[in-house]
Amino acid sequence: MAIDMKVPPVGESITEVTLSAWKKKTGDTVHRDEIICELESDKATFELPAEADGVITVIAKEGDIIPIGGKICSIETSNSTKIEEKAPVEIPAAEVKIENTATVQPAQNKAAVEIKIPAVGESITEVTIANWSKKEGDLVKMDEVICELESDKATFELPAEVAGVLHIVAQKGAVVPIGGVVATISGGSAVSMQDKTAPVIAAVAENKIAQTDTQAAVHTSPLAANILAEKGIDPTTISGTGPGGRITKEDALLASKAPVSAVVAAPAVAVSNSPISSEIRGQRREKMSSLRKTVARRLVAVKNETAMLTTFNEVDMKPIMDLRALYKEKFKEKHGVGLGFMSFFTKAACVA
Repeated sequence: MAIDMKVPPVGESITEVTLSAWKKKTGDTVHRDEIICELESDKATFELPAEADGVITVIAKEGDIIPIGGKICSIETSNSTKIEEKAPVEIPAAEVKIENTATVQPAQNKAAVEIKIPAVGESITEVTIANWSKKEGDLVKMDEVICELESDKATFELPAEVAGVLHIVAQKGAVVPIGGVVATISGGSAVSMQDKTAPVIAAVAENKIAQTDTQAAVHTSPLAANILAEKGIDPTTISGTGPGGRITKEDALLASKAPVSAVVAAPAVAVSNSPISSEIRGQRREKMSSLRKTVARRLVAVKNETAMLTTFNEVDMKPIMDLRALYKEKFKEKHGVGLGFMSFFTKAACVA
């Protein structure tokens, strides 16, 4: 089955983007969440991850201007399934610690790699960490999305540069300058094992595959996750229609909370005559995003700096009304049409 990759919404005022560079070419095998290309708008540059595992077919060329929602490539998932069935399961060295094993030991001695904020635009000097996709101590793969960054112009994802164990430096909501360190990734192991036998390695591989399947079952795109968070809906309570059960934007828009049972709703009807408090109405406060702050600041600046002026020109129409009343009937008998005020306005404009 082929999956069409389209340009996602990247900002309220952005209607098109430019495909600046391809990371993959036609026929390459890609994995889900692996970066396949770079897109550039008039406000920021961001990367586009693959939505599924498979073989990529490039449609748009570098330098093409593509509208939001336009197709840029397709991913054939059937071929990737066959490749995965034949290929042996590989366990990253950072995930298993086996004593006196030469292939695993070098990964444990690697120094921690700092993950820094990349340059995302000419006028952007800082970003806000909107959300962490991973937790402290989680194992991450190369090019796997670890957090979402938000500037005053766009929201984009930050991928891991190497595989290893994640250590968070900047917490959610922190404002980090361009080039600032948000996390480090070390090559230390997350599992300590004394047994070196093959059955143990196979068990770890099966556990890893089961964990990946569980995460895929509730995998949610960043845009869909934000929509569900605004609605207060748990992603695990809905089923996705995307590839591999992925929850898409359309699924999030159509999702709704489960109806309240009659037993719970009955007390609300009984006390309906009492004053309704703010908590019952479901009010909540959220921190304003950088984009909203910038929009609000500029709207106030426009109001304060723009000249707010209204001009009134008053004209005495009494002579015109008397003249019209005097010749109205004669004018209609002679020309067959009524004499309106527009005739006087036209005459005055011609004379002027």
